[in-house]
Amino acid sequence: MRPPPVTVLSLIVAAEATALLAAAGWYAIQLITGAPVVSFWGAVFTLALLLSFSAWLYAVAYFLFRGFRWPRAGALVAQLFVLTIGFPTLTGGYIAAGFAMLVPAVLAVVLLFNKRVISFASRAGGAPPAL
Repeated sequence: MRPPPVTVLSLIVAAEATALLAAAGWYAIQLITGAPVVSFWGAVFTLALLLSFSAWLYAVAYFLFRGFRWPRAGALVAQLFVLTIGFPTLTGGYIAAGFAMLVPAVLAVVLLFNKRVISFASRAGGAPPAL
């Protein structure tokens, strides 16, 4: 049976992936409407990165929800990136945006080290859970 912290953690990661997808959509609209950019191909590359990271986070959320072991590391790295961006955003005067990044990231880090999450998300490949 899936513990509730795994579901909450998966939803947080999926929400972050959705936010990245929305940012990619906004970025694409800005690129199509002719917003000034220094390098067009650099902007296209940035759009590709946003889409790739969004897809990666969706995969992390999905496989974490299913109980695999590898997404825990991916989710932790993603949360550290969000914390790295969230603190300067908060201290730079964008209070709501900073808290919108920091609160889910801190909650996700705490849940990643929850013993029920660790014991549930311990399956490797096609094997049954290890613990």
